[in-house]
Amino acid sequence: MGVPYSFDIPDSLNASVPAELRTGARDHVKLMVLDGQEITHDHFSNLERYFREGDTLILNNSRTIPPVLKAKQGHHDIEVRLSRKVSSHEWEALLIGDLIQTNTPICFQKSGVEATVSGLGSEPPLVVLSFSLEGTDLFDFIYRFATPIRYEYIDAPWPLEMYQTVYASVPGSVEMPSAGRAFSWRLLKKLKKMGVQIGYVQLHTGLSYYERNRWPNPEAHPEEFHVPEETAHLVNQTRKNGGRVIATGTTVVRAMESCVNNDGLVTPHNGITRLYVGPGYQVRSIDGLLTGFHEPEASHLDMLTSFVEKDILMNAYQDALRKGYLWHEFGDMNLILQEKHV
Repeated sequence: MGVPYSFDIPDSLNASVPAELRTGARDHVKLMVLDGQEITHDHFSNLERYFREGDTLILNNSRTIPPVLKAKQGHHDIEVRLSRKVSSHEWEALLIGDLIQTNTPICFQKSGVEATVSGLGSEPPLVVLSFSLEGTDLFDFIYRFATPIRYEYIDAPWPLEMYQTVYASVPGSVEMPSAGRAFSWRLLKKLKKMGVQIGYVQLHTGLSYYERNRWPNPEAHPEEFHVPEETAHLVNQTRKNGGRVIATGTTVVRAMESCVNNDGLVTPHNGITRLYVGPGYQVRSIDGLLTGFHEPEASHLDMLTSFVEKDILMNAYQDALRKGYLWHEFGDMNLILQEKHV
């Protein structure tokens, strides 16, 4: 599992401000295109230059929910970070605090809502929390009292709408499926006008970081996903007709590869995926990947090496570092096209 990656991201390249406040528009970020071994530097607003009529772009329309809740257990403060919905009243969560006990209620002040630890999560340090609310009442509580996750490279507490893609419609992700954040409706309309078809899947993202230098195990990281019939049909027809299927984000690759057969045909599916796409994995449903830039500890880089050799990828990343590309959810973009489609 995993390949060691050795590079450092200087603090100056951590994007802490949403692109529209930094540059004037969401799609005014930089774009690095890796087509086989050829590297091209451009702007995301020119993305249509790298698409052809008959290609299909797949987007993850999962909508970000605010997952961070402040609570108390006895006299102790606890931060609850929701990660994955398990049932109508249960969530996997990360608890941050001292002296956390399994048999003592966790109280969310000013709301009257409580939760108890009812089991272990899919991997340490996650646990399962059972809430005193369920269904829409629980979601209403979350939206009223929770806030977005704010990692250390973010300077200001940006509102939830800053953590949404323009096309997000199905609530469920605790972190933004950020590869699609740079899209504006203007750019999507431009792609459609030139003959690029657009399809949607959902994959609700869990936590990507567990604090204290702990990262999810990509082979033990379940996420809920849905590939609808119309998207499966669109992908199959595109490839049958010689077009390319470009995934927006590693979440789309994970969803699509979770319901493709050995012949490369995608079937509709709704469920939980535990698929790990890493080095040596043969991607069968996707011909290119649009993504952000990832930290060396992130398993997302493992997936990228299933599209391009590690040495070529790391060479491109070093070029991006030299040219001042920005990292993280508010940062710049990378389009990877498989060499066989050059």
